[in-house]
Amino acid sequence: MIIEINTQNPSPIYEQLRAQIISGIASKKLVPGEIMPSVRSLAADLGINFHTVNKAYSILCDEGYIVMDRRKGAVIAQIIEKNEDFLSELSRQILLISAEAVCHNMSESEFTDLCADCYKKSQN
Repeated sequence: MIIEINTQNPSPIYEQLRAQIISGIASKKLVPGEIMPSVRSLAADLGINFHTVNKAYSILCDEGYIVMDRRKGAVIAQIIEKNEDFLSELSRQILLISAEAVCHNMSESEFTDLCADCYKKSQN
């Protein structure tokens, strides 16, 4: 999987990195048990500070997307469980996005169709 950082993007680099790794897992470009590059190696490859990669890995680990192994480093998790924290945060994000859709005069069917399309795209 190729990770690209956009320095013109207003999102922090660690969030861009987190998002791309999650997208890679969803699309099966990153598979359970796959060993991720070391923090220093990925930072050097991307030309970013290793603390930035470390922050992204730490968040991904806390969220259950990766596990840290003393010998192997960061590894894609075998099973990513949905839990109350995940569902609560997902609900919060969807509520905000839904409100934005309403503000832009989007119908419920347009919104749900777009959500379904995005869900399908995330699997490819």
